[in-house]
Order: sequence, then C-alpha cells, then structure tokens
Amino acid sequence: MKLTLRVWRQRNADADGAMSTYEVDGVSPDMSFLEMLDTLNEELILTGEDPVAFDHDCREGICGACSLVINGDAHGPERTTTCQLHMRSFEDGDTIDVEPWRAAAFPVVKDLVVDRSAFDRIIQAGGYVTAPTGAAPEAHATPVPKPDADFAFEHAECIGCGACVAACPNGAAMLFTSAKVNHLNVLPQGAPERASRVLDMVAQMDEEGFGGCTLAGECATACPKGIPLFSITKMNREFLRATRKGR
Repeated sequence: MKLTLRVWRQRNADADGAMSTYEVDGVSPDMSFLEMLDTLNEELILTGEDPVAFDHDCREGICGACSLVINGDAHGPERTTTCQLHMRSFEDGDTIDVEPWRAAAFPVVKDLVVDRSAFDRIIQAGGYVTAPTGAAPEAHATPVPKPDADFAFEHAECIGCGACVAACPNGAAMLFTSAKVNHLNVLPQGAPERASRVLDMVAQMDEEGFGGCTLAGECATACPKGIPLFSITKMNREFLRATRKGR
C-alpha cells in the first residue's frame, strides 16, 4: 500500500507544533501501525531528517505505552492498542492523521510523546495495599467470593494507556481512576485503605487538572481492555461511602 501520513511534529514542550505530511510506500497489510511508523522513520533518517518520536515498549498490547490518536480515534479504528492495530484496517491510498493524546494533564513532550506521569501520581496517592502479607500466599488462602474476584480481575486489566482521557470530550480520567480504585477496594487485602484510597486518588486526579466526568461514555468505548462504564458509578458510590464514614 501507498499511504499519506499527516503527523503532528513538535520539537519540544515549549515549541509550537504543526502537522507534517509524508508519503510511505510499500506498506504491507500485515504490518502493525508502529511497524509502519518504523518504516517512515527509517526513510526520514536516510534523508537526514529527525525521526518521528512516539512511545512504545512491549508491542504486545499490555504495557499501554503506544498512545496515538489515529484519524481522530484513540488507538485507531479498532478496539485495541496501537501496537496491535494492523495496516489491513486501512486501504491503499488512504490519508491517515496521527496525533498525540490531547489533554491538559498530558502535556506533549515531543511529536507524539506525551507526559502521562499524572497517572503515576494518582496511583501513588492510594493505588496500593499497605497491609503486611509476608511471602506470597497460596492462591486459595484468602477466600474471595467469585463475583468479587471476577470484578477485581476485570478492573485489573486496565493498562493505564490513557485512551479514556484522550477520547473523553472533557479530558476526564474517571475510568482509569475508577479501575484502580475498584480493583483493590473489592478485595480483602484492600479493605484497610478502602476509604482513604478513593478519597486520596480522586483528590489527586482533580489536582492533576483532568476534566470533570459527565458520563459521555466515550472512555469505555475507546478502552482497549473493555473497562466498563459502570466502573465510574461504582467508584462514585465508594466515594460517597467514604465521605459519609470518614477515613
């Protein structure tokens, strides 16, 4: 395939950015989207140009690093991560717009790379268990009802990619925060910090400058791991419970 790419280029966080147009030829439908960007960068390097900076790591759909808005959709037209998006989702001759996440709390570092350390600080505020557990216990040592275990596993799938923020018209981080809160709050090990966890993590989320949630639902639609929208409702209940009972 031969494709036209319109890519956001921005030298650094303080510089003004703009879309630059590139032609990429010989793209295999079996390439991943990131492999296609590798091909573009190889051509740019050969001509002495600065390659396009973009985040990536495992390229197996589990690290959440590949944060790109493709033709206006977080991670592109398929419900998956950018590294697992293949070029067979596009047609020969297509023009593809590639941009970074757009959110005040995710400032652009360079080109398509954004600073998502706001997520790390939300986790640091309460996304952990402090109860001493010693060595790793046997899996069946702490009885957990199956509905609770399934609920925890469902929310533990969140990879912190930020697609929910990028897709949200308000730039809210409620789906991410709710996934991290609900994952631990439903388990016995997370009970000691149940109240302080939700209060502290929501407070940190607000401090980071994310927008307010209006339950538009775009976050759950864009989430590559299928974190459900009712996760936000569950966290809101946890927040009200903690507010009424105190820490």
